[in-house]
Amino acid sequence: MPKGYRSDALAAVHEVALGLAEAGTMDKRSLRDFDALCLTPVEPLAPNEIRALRLRENASQAVFALHLNVTTGLVSQWERGEKQPSGASLKLLTLVARKGLQAVA
Repeated sequence: MPKGYRSDALAAVHEVALGLAEAGTMDKRSLRDFDALCLTPVEPLAPNEIRALRLRENASQAVFALHLNVTTGLVSQWERGEKQPSGASLKLLTLVARKGLQAVA
């Protein structure tokens, strides 16, 4: 899955930074700084925000879960506040919120 960049210019800057890190001319700490600057920020979503996002996309829990590569039960638990999305699931939800469900389809 391609990374979500804030802009095309920042995507180019980040790609150069990745190349420098792979060549050993940039340390991991500096690369993390570039990640924070260039990549789309990921923030926690409240249960009602996840439900509103799914409804905005006109998707059932099953279809939404399929696109996020999780179970329908997990989507239900997110929407009820029993569990919180994290990691890749949270990143995908952030991309869906910004660009729509087709961005991860």
